[in-house]
Parts: sequence; structure tokens; C-alpha cells
Amino acid sequence: MSRKLKKIMIVVGEASGDLHGARLVRSLYHLDPDLEIFGVAGEGLKREGIKVTLDMGDLTGMGLTELVGNLKTLWRAYRQLQRTLREERPDLLILIDFPEFNLRLARLAKTLRVPVLYYIAPQVWAWRQRRIRKIARWVDRMAVVFPFEVPLYEKEGVRVSFVGHPLLDVVRATRPREATLMRHGLEPFRRTVALLPGSRKQEVNHHLPTMLEAVDRLSRQMDVQFILVRASTIDRRSLEEMIAQTPAKVSISEGDTYNALEASDLAWTASGTATLEAALMLRPMIIVYRLSWLTYRLARLLVRINYIGLVNIIAGESVVPELIQADVTAERILFESQAVLQDLGLHKGIAEKLIEVRRKLGSPGASGRVAEIALSMMN
Repeated sequence: MSRKLKKIMIVVGEASGDLHGARLVRSLYHLDPDLEIFGVAGEGLKREGIKVTLDMGDLTGMGLTELVGNLKTLWRAYRQLQRTLREERPDLLILIDFPEFNLRLARLAKTLRVPVLYYIAPQVWAWRQRRIRKIARWVDRMAVVFPFEVPLYEKEGVRVSFVGHPLLDVVRATRPREATLMRHGLEPFRRTVALLPGSRKQEVNHHLPTMLEAVDRLSRQMDVQFILVRASTIDRRSLEEMIAQTPAKVSISEGDTYNALEASDLAWTASGTATLEAALMLRPMIIVYRLSWLTYRLARLLVRINYIGLVNIIAGESVVPELIQADVTAERILFESQAVLQDLGLHKGIAEKLIEVRRKLGSPGASGRVAEIALSMMN
């Protein structure tokens, strides 16, 4: 008698979740090639061959007020996934990040008696800590990527495991600095700044124009060249149109983030996963983040942490500069950049502190650990 195939539904909502989801699916298929996996997919998950229930692009949003214009699309997506969950009744629902949307699915799964594994937890340590109570009711198992998250969940009786950060498995250069720079038409021995304006359209619109103004000013004062890292969720043509507004040369890197960081002396990056990627490459950075006025005011009321950059949060101190809202100006970016690029001692000191940040993120193998947890929940 043939065994019944196990079904897993997976839901991601942004580029980083798609990246980690793809590696998790690869580990799951390695442990059990006969699994049937379906759900929301971006480019990474599509490459792993899961059945695409919904394209991840239909879920992309940002902030509180920016989501308002996308609510109809989000609600339609939720209804579609709700139907899929009811009809397919998977043996496990895996939710990755994207909490405002995914916790609603967790609640539904609970009523359907579908076990829920949540990978990369909601940032309850930053804001809305009361969500832990909902998680305790609706989620069967948490797989968290920061060690300080464990006691928060254990206190509420949530079954939780620290699995290490999945970026430890992927963040590494595959070629020398000089080769990468030459590939992008840049000079191998000039100081280089990497621009990472974000993985969402709204982020790029908020950050890139100011970054490009800083590019123009810095290039007039120092012998520096620039490389812009395009997220897979951002249209290249829109980036090219924005770059065309500045006289300085800015090369675009696609699908080559870690080599671009390896080739750079400094990164200008939007707050988020990219800050950890830069940190794991031991690359000094300037973190920028600008939201709509209303979103920022609401966030100030809700967020209860001293820093916004994950690097500084993990370190527990200001390792790298953070420019937020009105401080996101070409003048401030220029000032902070000159300090790092001109002071070798400062540059080295930041890199040394980033080594400690990397140590705190655990050991490689997160995807394999989560895959083992997932299979154990179905047996």
C-alpha cells in the first residue's frame, strides 16, 4: 500500500521571506522528495518547483498607511488563500514573516486543525508585544532567528526553537573584489559605495532620490565609484530612469548582492534584512529609513526600541549610523560617508564589532533545522 503524500502550504510576503522559504523548501525536498508543497511564491520559491497558488507580488506592501491603497488586493489574496487552506487541508502550514497577513491565516488554520509552524517571527520585541498571546493561541511551533526571542515566547508558553539565522548559509562572496568591479565596468582599485535602497517600490521611492543626490555630492569631493543593488522585486527600468537624473555613473548589480558588498568599502542601505547581509559581509554601512509622515508618527507611538537597524539592535549599541525621516538627507549621508571612508581606524572598528554581531546570529544550517521541525510536526 502506497503511503499518503504529505502536503505543506507555505506563505511568504516579501523578498527576504521568499529567499528563506526557497532554502527551506530545498531542505524539505532533500529530506522527503515526495512532499507536495504549494502556496505563495516569489522568484526563489518558483525555482524550487512548488505549486504556485498566488504570486508573491500580489502581497507586497509597506508600512501602515501605504497598505491602505493595497487593501483590496490584500483582501482578495487572503480570500484566495483562505479557500485554498479550506479545500486542500494541508498537513502543515508554514508561515514566514509577514505577520499582519500571516497571523490571520494562522487563526483560520487553528479552526481547521491544520498545524502551524511560524518561521522568522513577528518582531514582538520591537512593537505590539501583546501579539505573543495570539501566537500562543494560533501557532503550534515557532522557529526564531534571534536568540533573544526565545525567552519572550517561552514566557507565554509558546513552543519555540532558536534555529540560527538563515543568512549565515547564503551570505558569502563567490569572486574577488576586482573581478566584480570589472564585471560592472568599474575600476578595481577605487573606493566603492554600494547602494541598497530597499526591496519595495515605496522604499526605493523614499530613499533612492536622496541617495543619488548624495552620490553626486560625494563624487565631487572624493574619488569614489558607486554600485546599486537591485532587489528582484524592483523593476530595473524604474531604477535606470532615476539614475539618469544624476551625472555620476552608477552601475546596477542584479542577483549579485554579496559580491557587490564584498567589492564595496561602504554600504548605504535601507533598514531591514539588507543591514544583516552587509553586517555578515563585515561591511560598514549607513542605515537610512524614511516613511510617510503618518506611518512614522504611528510607528513612534508603537515602537519601543532604541534602534531601527537590526545590526544595532543585535549589538545593543550604535555600531553604525542610523538616519531616520528628516535626517535622511544628502548632507547627512555625505557627512557620515566621509567619516568612514577617510578614517581607517573607524572603518576597522566597525568591522570588528560586526564580527560580534555575526557570532550572535548562531551557526549555519537554519533551513535544515526548520525542515526537521516541519517533518516532525507531520509525523
